[in-house]
Amino acid sequence: MPASRSASRDAKAAARSRNLWPVVLIGLAALLAVSIAALPASVITHFLPPSVHAEDFSGSIWHGSAGKISVNARDAGALEWRLHPASLLGLTVLTDLHWVKTSFVIDASASLDAHGFTAHAVKGGGPIEDLQDLGVAAGWHGIADVNFSELKGDFTKPLGAVGDLRVSNLSSAQIAGGADLGGYDLRVAQSAMGSDGNVTAQLVDTGGPLEVQTLIHYAPNERTGTLSGTLKERPDAPAELRSQLENLSQLRGRDSQGRIPVDLEFRL
Repeated sequence: MPASRSASRDAKAAARSRNLWPVVLIGLAALLAVSIAALPASVITHFLPPSVHAEDFSGSIWHGSAGKISVNARDAGALEWRLHPASLLGLTVLTDLHWVKTSFVIDASASLDAHGFTAHAVKGGGPIEDLQDLGVAAGWHGIADVNFSELKGDFTKPLGAVGDLRVSNLSSAQIAGGADLGGYDLRVAQSAMGSDGNVTAQLVDTGGPLEVQTLIHYAPNERTGTLSGTLKERPDAPAELRSQLENLSQLRGRDSQGRIPVDLEFRL
């Protein structure tokens, strides 16, 4: 047999083999996708941090939900997710999230890897009293509107945030007899996160009986924060609120514009 004919057959066989590999890889990828898609939603329990517990699952790992979630043994509502399979090729999970805690609802897109998470287009809101099981705004009432373009964390503490949290019709039984205290806007800028992980945000009023100009500093490692700035009642403030602020002014004094300096510490 001529050498040239044998070489030609070998070349054709090699070409067929090269053309076959993409088909084989696509087939294997499709088989893997089908196999993973058949996995139940409860599989995610193997990837949750120790502080998070989930149950009452439905759907699949690609598009599923957990009807009961708890964080540090606190009721954290329910979560629905939809994964983007292509992201797994880069060892990153991309997902769309829908979180519900009673009437409080948040939607977001998020990416997760071994180092932490980044959430985008975090939007939603609801009654803040629905978050009291999580230790947020205990004893307070009002409606929150959440709008963050970005949130970052390493599963233990925040690493970055850009956006704002607005609260309207805020009230507490301990202040002004539960009267409406108006609205407030917590603004977190791109530069809010320091190199030490501490967060600084601006808190201002959006109208109501109180004029508020304050900064909030929060240290996630100590889970403590401070609120510092000034308060001043407006002319239409309820009498009980004016009385409480007058008592405060006896302790803290007022500046030349009638504002009362405040410096409060809190823990989350």
